[in-house]
Amino acid sequence: MSLRPPQSRISRRQQDAGWTQPLLLLVRLLILGAGLGVLTGTALKFMAPRLGAGTPERAPLLPQLQESSNEGLGRFEPRKENKALSTKLAQLAATQKDLKIGAFALVLDDGSYAQFNPDLVLPAASSIKTPILLVTLEALDAGKLKLDELLSLNKTIVGGGSGWMGGQPLGSQFTVLEVATEMIRVSDNTATNLLIQRLGGKTALNARFQELGLEGTVINNWLPDLEGTNTTTARDQARSIALVETAEVLSPRSRDLFRQTLGTSRTDTLIPRGWLQGLGGGGGDVNGALLRRGVRAYNKTGDIGIAYVDSALIELPDGRRAVASYMVRGPFNSPRSTNMIRALSGATAAAFK
Repeated sequence: MSLRPPQSRISRRQQDAGWTQPLLLLVRLLILGAGLGVLTGTALKFMAPRLGAGTPERAPLLPQLQESSNEGLGRFEPRKENKALSTKLAQLAATQKDLKIGAFALVLDDGSYAQFNPDLVLPAASSIKTPILLVTLEALDAGKLKLDELLSLNKTIVGGGSGWMGGQPLGSQFTVLEVATEMIRVSDNTATNLLIQRLGGKTALNARFQELGLEGTVINNWLPDLEGTNTTTARDQARSIALVETAEVLSPRSRDLFRQTLGTSRTDTLIPRGWLQGLGGGGGDVNGALLRRGVRAYNKTGDIGIAYVDSALIELPDGRRAVASYMVRGPFNSPRSTNMIRALSGATAAAFK
């Protein structure tokens, strides 16, 4: 009995194979082409930066955000002076000729600004803590420290004045997050000194301040620095806050932490109270009264008796954001100094509203 299939079946199979083989080959070529396209695109994506530059670029010292990430956030770029407000600030300063005064205010969204002696170098007092917080969070972004890293209390950095950490036993340990928070929340001087030491000391911090464009900001002594040897300017103070708020430095998470930490500051007697007065308000609950007017202030003060400072990020009712700083040096514990800061703040509020 024959096992060979009928000739007709063989012919049909050969015919089927004859027209299906080119089709299968075409499908395979299409799949191969698509795969090569994906591989080529991936290779070009990674090679493009290398092919586009003759020499490799240096990696930035600290992490930088993409250029597009700060769209709509404004810049620290004074463009159009509010001359009426600048004149008003000068008139207020002229009423107390023995006081040394610096003032600077800038709306980040449109570049409008006002100033009076913005680059006058004056004692920083505790306002030096704002740029120190900035550099601390830069180091966090760069992986040079961690928020849960423990810092040990040592004799070198124990400082008097405000704060509670200096009263703890030597060898006590605190996390970087707690230290940075207490530096702002209660203006803890020992916490500040711990961070200065951890960040490489005064020389390293001063170098970074210069790189950030804070030209008048210098740490010369451990805090509390009652003699006023640590210095800054009103422009530098405003710039240190604006660099964060406009996304020119810090990752989004660290930027949020900067604002959150600044918001823990307890003192509302200078810029916040003056701003409220400029809007025609008063009362004991300053921040609550500002919120009811659509204003939120994140500020950090400084006070060593001979010098007072307050610097702030201010959210305005229409969504714009401003940075402002006012500095006064005068007789020890003179109420005229604090009154001057409130007056300068009030004038700015009236102009910016």
